[in-house]
Amino acid sequence: MRVAVVSESFLPTVNGVTTSVVRVLDHLAARGHQATVIVPAAGSPREYAGFPVTQVPALAYRQFPVGLPNSQVSALLASFRPDVVHVAAPFLLGAQAIAAANRLGVPSVAIYQTDVSGYAKRNRLSAASAFAWRLVRWIHEGADLTLAPSTTALADLRAAGVPRLDRWGRGVDLERYHPSRRAGPHAQELRARLSPDGETIVGYVGRIAPEKSLERLAELRDIPGLRLAVVGDGPAMPQLTRALQGMPVTFLGALGGEDLANAYAALDVFVHTGTEETFGQTLQEAHASGLPVVAPRAGGPIDLIDHTVDGLLYDPAADSDLRAAVACLVAAPELRARMGEAGRRRVLGRSWAAICDDLLEFYGRVMTDRALAVARA
Repeated sequence: MRVAVVSESFLPTVNGVTTSVVRVLDHLAARGHQATVIVPAAGSPREYAGFPVTQVPALAYRQFPVGLPNSQVSALLASFRPDVVHVAAPFLLGAQAIAAANRLGVPSVAIYQTDVSGYAKRNRLSAASAFAWRLVRWIHEGADLTLAPSTTALADLRAAGVPRLDRWGRGVDLERYHPSRRAGPHAQELRARLSPDGETIVGYVGRIAPEKSLERLAELRDIPGLRLAVVGDGPAMPQLTRALQGMPVTFLGALGGEDLANAYAALDVFVHTGTEETFGQTLQEAHASGLPVVAPRAGGPIDLIDHTVDGLLYDPAADSDLRAAVACLVAAPELRARMGEAGRRRVLGRSWAAICDDLLEFYGRVMTDRALAVARA
């Protein structure tokens, strides 16, 4: 199979879009498929997993490169002659790729990963929200199939009138993120640093950005026996440090690879505060690491957490719910252990290999449907 991957985000930028794209590319290489990658110019490597990476002109918006429409995209697709075009989080660049694929008679699969309504609501842009959804519909209606990561995202897309939908989640590295790592020397050393007197460590992992609502962690102030750990970096770091001033918190910065896995292993409870997640990859990583998860009853977390079984969902509109949920787990080590074990069991069928094999089946479906449509014409 020949797959053209067009992504609005790629290395060195690290986020949910980039993570899923590199995992797909790894899987395509492992399965012996051919691919080419088209991304906005942002210092990306010239190749990944043995596949060429082409950068097209982009402009910077809030620290993110935004790919601009360019005639090079159509030329690259025509030259590569893909069997299917995979478009990750399509915006300007992705919209052009979908249109070019249609002109070439090639099916396309669009991956939806942006909570448009949540962003508009947070920024009080009700008029802009209606326009944004029209833009989403315009971009995605040209694709043969749009894949959404959660039931909430699917419902939003259906309400917006986006056709041809299905659900495709995200995988998790079950070997790197594993409960056994907790007993390792690196995790033990980090635990000793984060919790010198044996306090319960409540941690967050992810981008430090306004949409993550991390200032809500201040609600955990003065919970007995609690220490906070924050892994990540981003534009909202100054506001977060002010909000948590005086609290027992350690900022570990952005981590990756083994360091990130050890950071998860050093925690006792994982907490998430953002209400705009279309999925919530870090929640899966926490579950794979054997941690109970506390997250808002909104968006992607609704699908990822079985309330009171492997974590707790709190009402983000209630001032006391987050504090009550975290306080409950801090005071109950046996409950934490039981929920952590349940969380690990929950993700055992979600390896990246299994999830990406599902994606290959979606590719096959749109290829078959397109071929049948051509035969009937």
